[in-house]
Amino acid sequence: LLEGLGVWPDIEPEAAALASMRIVDATRRLVRSPVVTFRAGEIDEAAFGYNIPNAVLNEKLSEAVARNPNIQRINAPVIEYRHNGDHVTVTLSGGDTLHTRLVVAADGRNSMAREAAGIRTRRWSYPQTAVVLSFSHTVDHENISTEFHTEEGPFTQVPLKGRRSSLVWVVNPGRAETLLALDDATLARRIEDMMQSMLGKIELEIKPQAWPLSGLVPHVFAARRTILIGEAAHVFPPIGAQGLNLGSRDVETLVKAIESDPADPGSDRVIRAYDRARRPDILARTGSVDALNRSLLSGMLPAQIVRGVGLEMLRSFAPLRAFFMREGLRPGSGFSHLLPKLPRLPHRDDGKRSS
Repeated sequence: LLEGLGVWPDIEPEAAALASMRIVDATRRLVRSPVVTFRAGEIDEAAFGYNIPNAVLNEKLSEAVARNPNIQRINAPVIEYRHNGDHVTVTLSGGDTLHTRLVVAADGRNSMAREAAGIRTRRWSYPQTAVVLSFSHTVDHENISTEFHTEEGPFTQVPLKGRRSSLVWVVNPGRAETLLALDDATLARRIEDMMQSMLGKIELEIKPQAWPLSGLVPHVFAARRTILIGEAAHVFPPIGAQGLNLGSRDVETLVKAIESDPADPGSDRVIRAYDRARRPDILARTGSVDALNRSLLSGMLPAQIVRGVGLEMLRSFAPLRAFFMREGLRPGSGFSHLLPKLPRLPHRDDGKRSS
């Protein structure tokens, strides 16, 4: 996607390859799962993806927008969307109005555009808070992301450029407040302990921030000349690096859907095409992340057994592991590798049909 937008050469110097992902069961429960490592090389990929600091990504995308003569950027809040059949009237805070055939709702989980289109959502919350920060370390991460599963949620280290990493530490709200109140040196030691000093000595680079965890899924992903992308279309816990990747696939699908009717990008054909294409991917990702997160929170033995058996199967059965890695990268690609390649029938050019 970034290559297609022409911004990847500017971003690549700041990007860190994600070559391997490791899951470690750090719970203290009766049934514990084995360590599972997913390596991109197993499916002939150089990396699962690339980790880019938000500030760098936003800066380079903003520069690309400024350079594009076909894009007009208006820095004014929207106060109203009014649907008029063949177009939508958008009223800005200064009183100006815009008329458009398509609204792309990229305005977050509390999307005004989604609400104006009458798209209902299902929402839920978790008894968890994500503590987010970045840090430097003395031992090379070797482009490996390690996700420690605890009774409170995942503790996920993600490699950045050089000897630096970002961290998403999911804990209960009370513990989140305790962690935020610690001085930098004490919090760094806590992180070192959680990671068993695998990255050596740690120093915080930025003050931690905390975000309550919740989930959201709309009943439809497009309606009334409005298409939902990003957190307007899906919200779930930060497990498995799925959020931004899912949003990128929203954009790719949006472009393809518009190509089905370029004369009217908000037509029923485009709306149906987008909703039909995104529904399986979004619902599958939301459901799987929700199930895995709830299995960590559950103290019930059956849930622990199911989770443990599932991870053991991934660890010991390479074809299954490869299937899930391919599906994580490109939905549907796992199935295409499982299906045998059918032999091609010989071509006949004598005008006769074979029976």
